[in-house]
Amino acid sequence: MTAFYHVCFVVPDIERAMRDFRRAAGTGWSEPVSDRLGDWDYRIAFTTGGPPFIELVEGPPGSPWDASGGARFDHIGFWSSEVRDGSRRLAEQGLPEDFSGCPYGRPFAYHRMDSIGARVELVDISRQAAFLDAWHPGGGPMPAVDETAPD
Repeated sequence: MTAFYHVCFVVPDIERAMRDFRRAAGTGWSEPVSDRLGDWDYRIAFTTGGPPFIELVEGPPGSPWDASGGARFDHIGFWSSEVRDGSRRLAEQGLPEDFSGCPYGRPFAYHRMDSIGARVELVDISRQAAFLDAWHPGGGPMPAVDETAPD
């Protein structure tokens, strides 16, 4: 489990969720960032202070981060040495792919893990430097699941 680096909640109101986490646990936050993936505009924020991070995503109805039914725990994120190989491995092990950012030029994939009622996210290690620059400047490298290791 060394490659675990964040948990994510999808929320209908990112500022409210940030405020509530701050009240409950003194959690510090980055400023929310707006982005677009495919047809979906969304907003995202991470806790400050280093891994493991808490991620909040506010997405529109119909998106992979749809919170129209209310806020919820969405996924646990892991770095992967190669997201496509990792995604294939998870699917072969009974964790079906729920959404992939790869067709949109984003090397990540969500897989359903019904036993916890949430998803697992694999993010390709090639994105780690950009993640650190954006969300944890000066932070050291984090380990990845080695997709070449034998089962």
